[in-house]
Amino acid sequence: IWNFCFLNVLGLVACAEAAGPPPCDSGIYCSGPILHRVQTAKLFSDDKYFVDMSLRQPPDVVQSAFYNLSLVNSTAELRDFVDAYFDKPGTEFEAWTPLDWHEKPKFLARIVDKEFCAWAEEMHKTWKSLSRKIRADVKVHPELYSQIFTPHPVVVPGGRFRELYYWDTYWVINGLLLSEMTDTALGMIQNFVYLVNRYGFVPNGGRLYYERRSQPPFLTLMAESYYQATKDREFLRATLPALEREYQFWMQNRSVSLEKDGRKHVLNRYNAQVNLPRPESYTDDLELAEGLSAEQKQQLWADLKSGAESGWDFTSRWYIDGSGQNSGTLRETRTSQILPTDLNALLCRCENTLASFHRILGDEEEAGAYERAAALRLEAMESLLWDADEGAWFDYSLATHSRHLAFYASNLAPLWAQCYSQPEMAEKAVQYLKRSGALRYPGGIPTSLKESGQQWDYPNAWPPLQHMLIDGLSKVPSEEARQLAFELAQRWIRSNWLAYTKHKAMFEKYDVRKEGEPGAGGEYNVQLGFGWTNGVALQLLDQYGASLTSGSCSEHISAHILCLVLSLLPPLL
Repeated sequence: IWNFCFLNVLGLVACAEAAGPPPCDSGIYCSGPILHRVQTAKLFSDDKYFVDMSLRQPPDVVQSAFYNLSLVNSTAELRDFVDAYFDKPGTEFEAWTPLDWHEKPKFLARIVDKEFCAWAEEMHKTWKSLSRKIRADVKVHPELYSQIFTPHPVVVPGGRFRELYYWDTYWVINGLLLSEMTDTALGMIQNFVYLVNRYGFVPNGGRLYYERRSQPPFLTLMAESYYQATKDREFLRATLPALEREYQFWMQNRSVSLEKDGRKHVLNRYNAQVNLPRPESYTDDLELAEGLSAEQKQQLWADLKSGAESGWDFTSRWYIDGSGQNSGTLRETRTSQILPTDLNALLCRCENTLASFHRILGDEEEAGAYERAAALRLEAMESLLWDADEGAWFDYSLATHSRHLAFYASNLAPLWAQCYSQPEMAEKAVQYLKRSGALRYPGGIPTSLKESGQQWDYPNAWPPLQHMLIDGLSKVPSEEARQLAFELAQRWIRSNWLAYTKHKAMFEKYDVRKEGEPGAGGEYNVQLGFGWTNGVALQLLDQYGASLTSGSCSEHISAHILCLVLSLLPPLL
């Protein structure tokens, strides 16, 4: 138990007990009176802005100056204090252009459509504007920054996301490798290895306030992408200890053991046990928890952080209402009480990939151990997550010991991970997708079919989910599945391109209801950039570039049929 203290509206110190650790050890960026006073005064339209500012003076000097403010300080005084002791975000970086960037990577020649090829060239150029190098002063004086120092330059998502992010970087790295920026991609992976060696896992992002939560563990697959591009066995040998350490973190800190039909199973969940408001969304979390008991607030804040750890922040997917059903509002977020299909599919793929790495390096014993771990996970997924009647995998509720049967794009993640035992399961999953209603939208596959107002729900479509679904379908050994994968790639790429022609920007998410429409909803405005959007688009253009077209549906026969079907279907919502 520790005390969380802040200045109340009368300027007096009030303390509330909170269980568990603060978001990080900083008394400025993660907890304490300065954070509380500045954020609740709403000096900035986005709470993240303040916690991304750097200090002009050491923390003790800044804290002393704050305590010397008058007891009933005005907003004007508070703003003067912030202006005097903080620098705006961005001062932690210096100008940097990747040394391995060059104008004409080979993949461009594989894109037949001239307009798509020119667009891909523009996305390739964007890597320069998204690249950042952290100033050496962040390493020398870490106490002045919320930025976590990493030894190599980074490629950021864009917009308000000024630092590296964990799972975003998988698609960024795949895009960088297509752009033949191998050194930049390697540096990004080495940054994550550095973070694993420091924390035992990869934090959500490159800020102190992310130190006690992670994101979907894609580092092993980043290493796989790099190895496939370079065949560098020494890279594997050097990187493997960090990959295994991260895997152990998830198994030791984010796993649940439970029994079904007399068999013990172990699966994983998101569970960031920090029971305070998120510093970067401080007032949102305070306001959401108004009227709850102290214990309920702490649980909600921990589950919101777990939702952020999932990467799906936020969504009806994590709701468990008072009756145990997958419904409610954001206040019913119970992420830690759900075993997610996609997390377990990802870890299954990681286990098989770690086995392959050990085999490449000649260690059959360790390879066998990871293969057995993957086999046990597969058995657990098919016992707890697979629904033979529906023909798909579903999140499992620890509250009700039952599956949540609502449609989410993640329900088909095992196709992407190739983590299923029988070929007919893949065929059933294809038919499930066709029956779901998710195929009727011109702008892609919606994240869900629930319109909750949260950004990881209908009508938004997100690049990583589109790629995982398309890639998964392309691996199913049937012409129907492969054709569906192509049609979804055509739809997604054309929507991204139309938005780019209109706005001269790539977006983090898109609205499925109309081609070329940016997404919306959630805690902040849709962001421009955008790292993983570029990476996914470049991968799909590389894979399907001989057939994709920027023309209208009527100019492409299979897309024409799809558009005709879509036009005949009534709106779902």
